[in-house]
Amino acid sequence: MQHRSEHLIHPSAVVETGANLAPDVRIGPFCHVGPDVVLGAGVELLSHISVTGATTIGAGTKIYPHAALGGQPQDTKHKGGRTSLSIGRNCTIREAVTMHVGTDGGRQATVVGDNGYFLSYSHVAHDCIIGNNVTLTHGSTLGGFCEIGDHVIVGGLTAVHQHVRIGTRAFAAGCSAIVGDVIPYGMVAGNRAKLRGFNIVGMRRSGMPRAEILRMREAYRKIFDPQRPLTENLGIVKTEFSDVEAVMQIVAFMTDRDKRYFCVPPRGDSDAATDDEHV
Repeated sequence: MQHRSEHLIHPSAVVETGANLAPDVRIGPFCHVGPDVVLGAGVELLSHISVTGATTIGAGTKIYPHAALGGQPQDTKHKGGRTSLSIGRNCTIREAVTMHVGTDGGRQATVVGDNGYFLSYSHVAHDCIIGNNVTLTHGSTLGGFCEIGDHVIVGGLTAVHQHVRIGTRAFAAGCSAIVGDVIPYGMVAGNRAKLRGFNIVGMRRSGMPRAEILRMREAYRKIFDPQRPLTENLGIVKTEFSDVEAVMQIVAFMTDRDKRYFCVPPRGDSDAATDDEHV
């Protein structure tokens, strides 16, 4: 490694003129950093990493071999305009992860929050918005324009269809195919994925009281009661559970946009995963 001003850069690395490197950046062997790249303080590129495009990486993020960040979107409608990728602070990006910039006809930006944990071969497509403390496990993939809330975990080899939203603290089981929105705190599994109740483990870890979890389960049964239309159920729940913030998050998520397709419980199973013994 060679010192270049305040940076430690391996002689085999290529850092193009125009790249903006904050202090304490470490760039290992055979890395390529493009001219529009911004690396925050303490960013570490281990080896054989490509960072191109208008890509900004937040302080303290560590990137492992063969990751490719900031490449052009895999979208035939993209005309080559200048779009961006923004990755937050203190993320861990493991081997062969790929993340692309946005499309010029879309949001024009892909945004990844802080403290993300992206395991080997996971993929973030163009125009995605990812919150803080998100985990994509091995081989999980996000299609374009996905929106992923804070503290979401996506299991290995799971595919998320383009434009899908996954709410805060939801959990997607491995090897699932998710083609509909996942409610906050929800747990989904299967091909095509169905809602299997709440992510109880995640709710416990967040410090949610047992009494609140039980109230949420009561609301869950009412939201997905097949005896009434979903819109009517949501109106009832909004009135009866106005004191439960997490339930109000779910109601807001489900009424935020028109004509959304949601992951729902299997037919006849609106009571799924609601046994008190699991709380």
